[in-house]
Amino acid sequence: MGKLFAYDPSSPLVFTQLYFWVFFGVVYAIFALVGSKKHMRNVFLCFASLFFYYKTSGLSILILLFVICSDFFIAKRMSKARNGSGLKRFWLILSICIDLGLLCYFKYAYFLADVLHSLTGAEFKVVDVFAQLGNMIVGSERFDVDKIVLPVGISFFIFQIISYSVDVYRGDVKPVTNILDFGFYVSFFPQLVAGPIVRASEFIPQLYKEFSLSRRQFGIAVFWILNGLSKKIILSDYIAVNFIDRVFDNPLLFTGFENFAAIFAYSFQVYADFSGYTDIAIGVAMLMGFYLPVNFNSPYKAPNPQDFWRRWHMSLSRWLRAYVYIPLGGNRNASFGTYFWIILFALIALILSGSWIVSLILVLSGAAMLLLAHFKEGSRKKLFSNINRFITMLFGGMWHGASWNFIIWGGLNGIGMIIYILWKDMKWGLRLALTGICAIGLAALCHYEPEPVWNILSIWMAVIFAGTLVRFVYHLIRPDAMGAPSSGMDSVRMAIGGKPVKGFKRVTITSRRDATTAWLGTVWAIIQTFTFITFTRLFFRSGSNLDPATANQVAWQTARNMVHQIGSAWDVSVIPDVCAGYWKVFALVVAGMVIHLLPARFKRRYRLSFASLPLPVMAVAAVAVVFLLYQFVTADTQPFIYFQF
Repeated sequence: MGKLFAYDPSSPLVFTQLYFWVFFGVVYAIFALVGSKKHMRNVFLCFASLFFYYKTSGLSILILLFVICSDFFIAKRMSKARNGSGLKRFWLILSICIDLGLLCYFKYAYFLADVLHSLTGAEFKVVDVFAQLGNMIVGSERFDVDKIVLPVGISFFIFQIISYSVDVYRGDVKPVTNILDFGFYVSFFPQLVAGPIVRASEFIPQLYKEFSLSRRQFGIAVFWILNGLSKKIILSDYIAVNFIDRVFDNPLLFTGFENFAAIFAYSFQVYADFSGYTDIAIGVAMLMGFYLPVNFNSPYKAPNPQDFWRRWHMSLSRWLRAYVYIPLGGNRNASFGTYFWIILFALIALILSGSWIVSLILVLSGAAMLLLAHFKEGSRKKLFSNINRFITMLFGGMWHGASWNFIIWGGLNGIGMIIYILWKDMKWGLRLALTGICAIGLAALCHYEPEPVWNILSIWMAVIFAGTLVRFVYHLIRPDAMGAPSSGMDSVRMAIGGKPVKGFKRVTITSRRDATTAWLGTVWAIIQTFTFITFTRLFFRSGSNLDPATANQVAWQTARNMVHQIGSAWDVSVIPDVCAGYWKVFALVVAGMVIHLLPARFKRRYRLSFASLPLPVMAVAAVAVVFLLYQFVTADTQPFIYFQF
């Protein structure tokens, strides 16, 4: 019995373990008795969620309890202060400083020590001050002070709590009057450790609603759970254990083609893993009458980086927009924060790079932006909105982890969004000229300064130039078909007389041939976007699952080795053997992508069909799926990728 309630680091409560489903079965049985009484239901689920977190993260539950208590009482004080007063602003700043202070200490202590060492040359030893405090309390050396252990899901519940404090400050929600209700909101176990990030205004009103679960909602919930488990176990875990992890652990042992395939397979793995978790979380929460926000919307259908981030990890994207991008000035203007953060990031990059080329690029870029903002007032708003967007993406990268690789990953995504925004307003002639110049420049670099990275970029830019040339010639021949909607289905609707979709450019399509051409243009854009997102993930994956004390060095070396292998000459004769050896992995990736790209209405149809099955048939189907999942279960439990964040 003691082991049942004790924390075991080697066996945390995760959705893919039988122990979790036994835990949920007990919780749901008790919930069935108290679900009709709102206060009792919330209190019970609060304690059940805290037990879940203890079984997942041990004594880190003390950190969770601390922020629950501090933000609950600070929010009450904040609500009593007069609107617009300095006192109300003080309570908000105090709340954010406490929350971000804890997050920065646990997640970024090693990273900050590494940056300070690079800047000053001084050595900084990172110690766990909370472990030291614990040793002082118990009077012995019980806790290890030499290593900081990151609490599971700290980024998720800290951001969730910050949304509560800010929403109370803005008056969007009233402060919760019962600390156990607030504790339930913060610690709700389905989404506690890996999201989605639930804003206070979305969830707190649900605390006071009566329990309701229709027959169809029950079926939908079961579908989401089985769908999420299938994504995680059949797709994510299998391709990771049998291919991706082997390549990333030692890229130099594998060919360029294998490294190339591993990056694309990882792009699919991280989607199957993370969306699988949120599917299960949504289903489990729905069974208890609570509704979590959708976190993914077929992100690999996105025709551009901006649309991708509207579809991927949507709860984080909305959070960053509401609490970072808009406060920075959004698409209106620059704020003090805009100048502060861009100067700070530029100085750090300048000092750490140690390169006169980087210094020159930064200085020229800054001068060009300032001159543009000063002399071309019409471009000022667009310039500042792009800078704010870039800073927001840098923060998004930092949220994911304490490594330069994550910051580079966030910065690349920010650059991709800005390039798309500038690209979509260009005329086709200018697009062709710019891609041609870039292709020629990269080809020259490959010739005079041969490096694997230039080879990769040169080939990619040559492909983009070829595609742009085809589109340019087509629009010369058919000037009436200039522009293209951002969705193949929108093209078809417009070709047969449907109304244009709000938010897309007005397009004149006079025949099904035009619709087909527009559809092909959309497919081309989706492929390019997926390729771009996939290669940024090289930095994301290289920085994952690492000891924070050595993350920067190991991650950067892994990324360099993979770029070296992919950008060097390939031995194409081994490709058939690689495909034959990993055919099961490649077949799963292809099958998963085909399902991912199915029309949304088709997916909704089979989801509702499952939900409408008679209960005995649904039970048989669920047993069959569980039996299939069991065949794919790996020897070691694979943690969800986003548990580390």
